[in-house]
Amino acid sequence: MTEAYIYDACRTPRGKGRRDGSLHEVTSLALSARLLNAVKERNGLSGHAVEDVIWGNVTQVGEQGGCLARSAVLMSGLDEAIPGLSINRFCASGMEAVNLAANQVKGGAGQAYIAGGVEMMGRVAMGSDGAAIAVDPALALKTYFVPQGISADLIATEYGFSREDADALAVESQRRAAEAWAENRFGKSIVPVLDQNGLTILGHDEFMRPGTTMEDLGKLKASFKDMGEVMPGFDKVALLKYPHLEKIEHIHHAGNSSGIVDGAAAVLVGSKEFGIAHGLKPRARIRATAKIGTDPTIMLTGPVPVTEKILRDSGMAIGDIDLFEVNEAFAAVVLRFMQAFNVSPDKVNVNGGAMAMGHPLGATGAIIIGTLLDELERRDLSTGLATLCIASGMGAATIIERV
Repeated sequence: MTEAYIYDACRTPRGKGRRDGSLHEVTSLALSARLLNAVKERNGLSGHAVEDVIWGNVTQVGEQGGCLARSAVLMSGLDEAIPGLSINRFCASGMEAVNLAANQVKGGAGQAYIAGGVEMMGRVAMGSDGAAIAVDPALALKTYFVPQGISADLIATEYGFSREDADALAVESQRRAAEAWAENRFGKSIVPVLDQNGLTILGHDEFMRPGTTMEDLGKLKASFKDMGEVMPGFDKVALLKYPHLEKIEHIHHAGNSSGIVDGAAAVLVGSKEFGIAHGLKPRARIRATAKIGTDPTIMLTGPVPVTEKILRDSGMAIGDIDLFEVNEAFAAVVLRFMQAFNVSPDKVNVNGGAMAMGHPLGATGAIIIGTLLDELERRDLSTGLATLCIASGMGAATIIERV
């Protein structure tokens, strides 16, 4: 089977996902085209150089609907002979795009792909596309559906994580992100967003809150306590599925949960022959990919079983992994991952994560793959694993190995 290699990975800075965010006036289409052009220019691509563009985005409605991937190709400078595929695996959409591209290359269906994703959360509100699991009573009752925040608090309760544990992880995420930016660790991958005059709209992640302390976070109210305990009382639904728990401890808030932001990311995936033909040197090979379904009520535990699966399928052990990127959707997700595998915090999200820099849903999976690769190179390490929890109870993972 043909090997699949990563030749390039880039991303935009993440803007605050609200009206006063720097990227608010930029459309999903424009931001996507900006990244596609960046991949083309950075790698000297011309003509029908790649087989397809696989592009993830979660809220596929309005300006993010209608096969945004194809629209982005047509808006960009890529050849119109390159098609476009939009996909949605919720928060893992960007990762799934990369994994699909890798497996297409491995299977001989084309020499190269551009894969990644976008989410403009300040322009297209999360959940505005509807979701059967949330609005169809037949499915909601069957699955014991609760919102993700309740699921995160359920994880904390089930596995014994305190508010202090979650806040400490959030403070460390902020510290690491600030340090990473101060040392220009993201410099290789960042593609500034420019206006029509070529002036920079945004050149850095603007959601960060450097200097955040435990005292600062201690003042914040638990975000999901009311919806859990009062109306509509989702705690009772969760406890029907987890009756051994007396009550759910609500520990998550805006400071120890992922930020709502705008952003996009892209990864150039190709075969060895593609690199030779275009004079490009591979940076890493995609050693393995995996996805799995999990309990839709607790919902966000997917990184644990999908990591077990990808290690099993690839004949590896947790000790073979040098660095981990575990999306910080909520603090408890990362705490559970480290607990399950007894992984040192010094190897997980070493440059901070979504609690500090934000989580642009459809782009995050591609972002963390790129961040992982950059850091493996910076530290001269070999192997990394990236993984995300996913809405409705799923998990996805990718193992990359430097070459």
